[in-house]
Amino acid sequence: MIRMPKRLISAMFSFAVLLAISPLLAQQVGGPVVGQINAAGNNWAKQMFPVTEFDFRTVGRGAGAEYHFEFTNPYREDVRVSSVRTSCGCTTPSVTQNLVKSREKAAVIAKFNTETYIGDRSATITVVFDKPFYNEVQLKVRGNIRTDVTFSPSEVNFGELLAGQVKRQEVLVTYTGGSNWEIKDVRSLCSDLTVSLPAPERSPGMVRYRMVIGTKDSLPEGDIRERLTLITNDQRFPTIDMSVLGRVRPSLEVSPASVNMGQMSPGTKVEKRLVVRAEQEFEVTNAQSLDPRFTFELPKGKSKLHFVKVFFTADNNSGNFSRLVEITTDLGAKGKKAECLFTCTISQ
Repeated sequence: MIRMPKRLISAMFSFAVLLAISPLLAQQVGGPVVGQINAAGNNWAKQMFPVTEFDFRTVGRGAGAEYHFEFTNPYREDVRVSSVRTSCGCTTPSVTQNLVKSREKAAVIAKFNTETYIGDRSATITVVFDKPFYNEVQLKVRGNIRTDVTFSPSEVNFGELLAGQVKRQEVLVTYTGGSNWEIKDVRSLCSDLTVSLPAPERSPGMVRYRMVIGTKDSLPEGDIRERLTLITNDQRFPTIDMSVLGRVRPSLEVSPASVNMGQMSPGTKVEKRLVVRAEQEFEVTNAQSLDPRFTFELPKGKSKLHFVKVFFTADNNSGNFSRLVEITTDLGAKGKKAECLFTCTISQ
């Protein structure tokens, strides 16, 4: 099996995105949020999307195939998606959340309808924003749906995993276009997946593989949205893809991950509560921010779930602010930490 290091590719891509949006940023986290959206700026919505095109390549009939066009709101105003529409029934669009506050992330999900369509297909998804100003973004998808290759189940979904947990799932790959078809290799950009490919079962006009996909204990925390590429001896369609989904639950988690404290006047004080949870009992040893306007009330003792009270008092420094709050625990040798982003607007 040939594998490429996913983290290197992700780091290069993230750096390229940062360079692309850097002219928009007033300061990094800890400084003001980006300036207001200019109603005359026609590209303000598109600039939130690092990716606007995706190729599903070749997939089997009925295979699970969807892509998340993720975007982040870097502006001080809330943005709202009023609708998403598609140019072709081969793709069904949806959005994870319609109202996206400053610094929040969301995604437009493009689902390729492999059960009802076949052959080469493409679609343009139009994302319509109506707040703070009207704007549209067009996202494009394409792919080829084959009828002679099927996967059972249609995709690998590991569900929710604990950090370090190993799971395996068998997938029956069936080809009905002849008995000489062969899977020569299986490739993935994720080095934390394993693939076992025993010898195929052959019968007149059909080939079957019982492929086993597994996770390594090194799989990073967060959502799993990967795909495997099967390399075959079919000269017309040498590759075919399948989806691998799931989520590795963080060993330490703070919710919500971001808090918008809204509009505040100088001298006003707000109280927020953070939920901190882990798989084993732990103690919250510290909570801090580089901003002295934050104070904290820590829980006592050990538990799998704690509530940390966060207080913020606005001063005379008006403007938009975003600050990180860091929670430290006694988990691990060095004390595992988690962060939450706080934003607010102080007006005179």
